Amino acid sequence: MSDQRVVRPAPISGFPEWTPQVRSVEQRWLDHIRAGFESFGFASVETPSVENLEVLTAKGETSQEVYTLHRLQSDPKDDSDARLGLHFDLTVPFARYVAQHFNELTFPFKRYQMQRVWRGERPQEGRYREFTQCDIDVINVDSVPLHFDAELPRIVHRVLSGLDIPAWTLNVNNRKVLQGFYEGLGVKDPIMVIRAVDKLHKIGDDGVREILTGGGLSAEQADACLALARVRGTGADVPDRVRGLGVSSPLLEEGLEELSFVLDDLADLPEGAVVADLSIARGLDYYTGTVYEASFDDDPGYGSICAGGRYEDLAGQFIRRRLPGVGISIGLTRIFAKLVAEGRIGGGRICPTDVMVVVPGAERRRDALAVGELLRSRGFNTEVFHSTAKVGKQIQYASKKGIPFVWFPPFDEDGGHEVKDMGSGEQAAADPVSWSPGDRTE
Repeated sequence: MSDQRVVRPAPISGFPEWTPQVRSVEQRWLDHIRAGFESFGFASVETPSVENLEVLTAKGETSQEVYTLHRLQSDPKDDSDARLGLHFDLTVPFARYVAQHFNELTFPFKRYQMQRVWRGERPQEGRYREFTQCDIDVINVDSVPLHFDAELPRIVHRVLSGLDIPAWTLNVNNRKVLQGFYEGLGVKDPIMVIRAVDKLHKIGDDGVREILTGGGLSAEQADACLALARVRGTGADVPDRVRGLGVSSPLLEEGLEELSFVLDDLADLPEGAVVADLSIARGLDYYTGTVYEASFDDDPGYGSICAGGRYEDLAGQFIRRRLPGVGISIGLTRIFAKLVAEGRIGGGRICPTDVMVVVPGAERRRDALAVGELLRSRGFNTEVFHSTAKVGKQIQYASKKGIPFVWFPPFDEDGGHEVKDMGSGEQAAADPVSWSPGDRTE
């Protein structure tokens, strides 16, 4: 044996990886999501995994979550890597992308992006250090039509309804409602209140009240903030219930009108699919209007499976143009990993091979390779067995990999082609030029 030190493999917490069977299901999900995004006219882009740290930290308090890049043996004279970090979401890189490619894009620019992101936080159920997000955003010059705020939830509803996942609800709110309400109360630091209310589902009323009173709010102001957070509904009565709390401000009224527009536009979706929930705040600083957050109905504490919102000037910090946008992100890994852990993801195929071609012997290998090329040219995923092992061993290999058909090229000059259906066990003559899986093998 080699004297080389053996590094014992072990999983790294927060970095999920799947077997081929599970990965094949995940890929089908990605294809389904991609098709859903494209059906609404969204174009795909991809940005680098790394960004300059000044880009990643330009907006919001996320610096503690950013993984920075450092070479194991770096050149003391070259500190370029020290200014790079892995992106923690796809919205900030997208804003930079739009600013950089501004003259090449057609606005409103509708893009989707499906990539892995990295966050340096403590792994726990539903939270990972590396995960895949599926984002859609619309950015426009000067203003984004409000109907996009309703279109994005519609897209998400169509996409997620096509996946076999537990019941879920998309909650919607508007940051103008929150900020306008808090300003109407005389709160000096509305952002502090928004961040506190965003933790309501984790720490409860008492926890939020303690933060608010500790931050300078009176008991009456704190109670009013909590009363607003309890407003929840799907109909036109939601704005009236907010107004009934006795607080008013121009910004609050503007937010209520925008929230009503979104709810009215989505009224044709199944009842309860989209709910106005005024406890939804979204902690990131760059949200300025509509905000979204979806969770599983039977496990709301698991965390959001979809989230996003409107931002007024995220791209504008990279270019001297006003470029507001609205976006929403599906947390694919958060959803998928939960279902895998619960045994709710049915095993996919071990490999994508449709047909395995048997190699009768060394002298017939070229014939087997030619059959493989012919079947591939007709659209069948085909592999030719890798050696001249006994036929029984070759068939056993195909069985273990779940390959549905095994092809037998002629074993001699007078022989013909045959194909075996591994599911039924039937085997019969077949022509590689015209055969299809629907042919009977009797």
